[in-house]
Amino acid sequence: MAEEKSKKKKVDLMMMAIVQAQDAQNAEEALCKQGLSVTRLPSVGGFLGQRNATLLIGLADEEKDKALSALRTVCRERTEYIAVPLESAPLPMPTPTPITVGGAIVFTFTVEHFEEV
Repeated sequence: MAEEKSKKKKVDLMMMAIVQAQDAQNAEEALCKQGLSVTRLPSVGGFLGQRNATLLIGLADEEKDKALSALRTVCRERTEYIAVPLESAPLPMPTPTPITVGGAIVFTFTVEHFEEV
């Protein structure tokens, strides 16, 4: 006799959130506290080459706002400084330039088909 599987989760959306490595653990925990399933993948940013984490979150339509709220709460923007060489200087003397990094970049996709096998 085949055993009946536990209640399957409804997945209407796939949310992909790219967060800084410093925020990844807190973001994952905040999403899990909301009862959401999260898969964490390591990634690297293109502009600064810094470590990031890409979080994949399967959601029902009604869970979208709850996930975005959790990410807004824990993913903070920060000011960091990068060294930019002065163009008019005879020697390449870097000058610190402030840039804003952090927060979360979130993409949400509609799921046409979801199946657990």
